[in-house]
Amino acid sequence: MEFLTDLVLLSNSTLRVATPLLLAALAGLCSERAGIVDIGLEGKMLAAAFAAASAAAVTGSPWAGLLAGIMASVLLALIHGYVSINQRGNQIVSGMAINILVAGLAPTLANAWFSRGGQTPLLGNEARFTEITLPLADTLSSVPVIGDVYSNVLSGHSMLTYVAFASVPVVAWVLYKTRFGLRLRAVGENPEAVETAGISVVLLRYQAMIIAGILCGIAGSSLSTALGAGFIRDMSAGKGYLALAAMIFGRWKPVPTLLACLLFAFVDALQGRLQGVELPLIGEIPVQFTIMLPYILTVVILAGFAGKMDAPKASGIPYEKNR
Repeated sequence: MEFLTDLVLLSNSTLRVATPLLLAALAGLCSERAGIVDIGLEGKMLAAAFAAASAAAVTGSPWAGLLAGIMASVLLALIHGYVSINQRGNQIVSGMAINILVAGLAPTLANAWFSRGGQTPLLGNEARFTEITLPLADTLSSVPVIGDVYSNVLSGHSMLTYVAFASVPVVAWVLYKTRFGLRLRAVGENPEAVETAGISVVLLRYQAMIIAGILCGIAGSSLSTALGAGFIRDMSAGKGYLALAAMIFGRWKPVPTLLACLLFAFVDALQGRLQGVELPLIGEIPVQFTIMLPYILTVVILAGFAGKMDAPKASGIPYEKNR
């Protein structure tokens, strides 16, 4: 029974931790499917987390925070798009520049505006996306196994967690069942053929960047107004890079990317529960080692599998219209 309880709690934590990872990974997927490498997921998430926490602290509304987070992320996505699409600049350098800029600018602005050492004020429940109890969750909680799963794993998450998981079938439908999705995938594989068909490569890529900005904005907002209660320095903690690894491991497809995010989130949730645990013949696991687990997994996956993945053929390659 204790094992089942631990498993339920671990599964619940996995879904929570997967929320920003999944949204950011889908953002990177949409961007790279259009041919734009987006290393700046980390920076956009952090900017959105800061903007969302700041707006929520000032207005007392999580919806105002979410809107501010999305706007900040989309703005950075458009800047990255301008450098990558119009100026045909190096997409890796542009993305890293965004990450470095936001990492320094966000806590500086937080300190200037709120004078709290680079943090925003602590958000009350009225300014956050709080947990939602699904229908009949309390009634079914006493039912063995099924009731536990429904009441303690599926129920009790914020609205943004449900939005994240609902985004997977939506993104899959858009990419594979709509004309826009067909064009988006085509522009990431063969932009010359798309231009020859009379479709604007520039417009499609900007549309992909806006979609990526929206998804990243929701991801960052979830960090500070749902999973957390305010902004702190570097609170994204490398989740943008983990999302990129999950996207690559998922072969640039929505459902496999979801499974990869759940794997990363499970390891991240597991490391939290392993801290302070003593194992037979080993003793207490060092905290430093457990914290490293998600990043060790990232290195192993990228080193062992990334070379076997087939990225969109035009990904990272600037496109210049033939005259």
